[in-house]
Amino acid sequence: MDGNFRNDIEIGLDPADRQAWAERFLEVRRVTEALAAGLSPEDQAIQSMPDVSPTKWHLAHTSWFFETFLLVPRLRGYEVFHPAFGYLFNSYYEAVGPRHPRPQRGLLSRPSVAEIAVYRDAVTEAMVRLIGAADTETWQIIFPLLELGIHHEQQHQELILMDIKHGFFANPLRPHYQSPLGPAVESHKLPVEWATPEWIEFPGGLVEIGYAGNRFAFDNEKPRHRTWLEPYRLASRPVTCGEFLSFIDDGSYRRPELWLSDGWAAIEREAWRAPLYWERSPEGGWSVFTLSGMAPLNESEPVCHVSYYEADAFARWRGNRLPTEAEWEVAARSGALADAFGVVWQWTQSAYAPYPGYRPAEGALGEYNGKFMVNQIVLRGSSLATPAGHARASYRNFFPPSARWQFSGLRLANDTD
Repeated sequence: MDGNFRNDIEIGLDPADRQAWAERFLEVRRVTEALAAGLSPEDQAIQSMPDVSPTKWHLAHTSWFFETFLLVPRLRGYEVFHPAFGYLFNSYYEAVGPRHPRPQRGLLSRPSVAEIAVYRDAVTEAMVRLIGAADTETWQIIFPLLELGIHHEQQHQELILMDIKHGFFANPLRPHYQSPLGPAVESHKLPVEWATPEWIEFPGGLVEIGYAGNRFAFDNEKPRHRTWLEPYRLASRPVTCGEFLSFIDDGSYRRPELWLSDGWAAIEREAWRAPLYWERSPEGGWSVFTLSGMAPLNESEPVCHVSYYEADAFARWRGNRLPTEAEWEVAARSGALADAFGVVWQWTQSAYAPYPGYRPAEGALGEYNGKFMVNQIVLRGSSLATPAGHARASYRNFFPPSARWQFSGLRLANDTD
């Protein structure tokens, strides 16, 4: 499995402590750059599929975010670094203006990696000036945007790892990811042997879900609201590679009765026969591509890089189901689940939809989450690549059901007898 990335819950900072927030901002910027530091300019330019973005694009886009939403409107005398960067590095904010097509980001040989580094430095320096110079009224306006920008950049840190892993896997040389990762990443570790999972029962009833704290949360985690749950049970840990291997060995990728219609179409179209990054040798053994290169399959590790369709089919094969996101959140808050965080994102059976009473923010930032609330499935928890501050029981990750390049696994659920 890939390296064990920091996943501790972020310590809350006093919103009035500007020095602490400047240091927090600088720390996050340094981590992003450390993740890219071991990659060559050629590595940073590759785009192995339309959903993947080149590393250098991530480095530029996260700078564009601060420049567009904070520096241009709030730092007196600030001039945009380059007039074309708004077009090149806007991701999906229609209200901000036109943008370069996402599937063509890998065609951007210019600006160079070196030019983007200069851009990042300029934005970072200007942001530190803004944090220090803003009057009290301006600080109250920019603080929520600063905090959002920091968490936005952390999301792109995980995307950098997801995307470069896919890009390296597309290379027949199967390069190793050998960046000097600094404090963001520990040395390569494997989890301890996992015991046979137990079923943990929950009584259900009228429960509350959604974020209710006083620290940062994304708008899609709110508002907190009540929902009804029937009694249910969850497996004490995620599904392992060995368990998923039994699913493969039973011919399940050739059994249409196990699959949703769209899922069966996907495995036929894409010729899936195992999770992404798994490879079978001519002798029949399995190996897995990781950020450290190819490695023998470790059956005790959690299975990773499976789509919702594969997770759902596995659950059906076992005579179980996937949990709803409400079931997962209530269970995670109880502290009863092993490896709820920091191992793999866990598919739920819940469609990504707005909570009752949800209202997107006004303006361009209202496009951050709300516009994607269709044709997506919610994942809960966090992965080994998720930065600190993103391990919350209420956090709602989401991807299309066919997506597999994210660090996604599953945990089984069932109704109580």
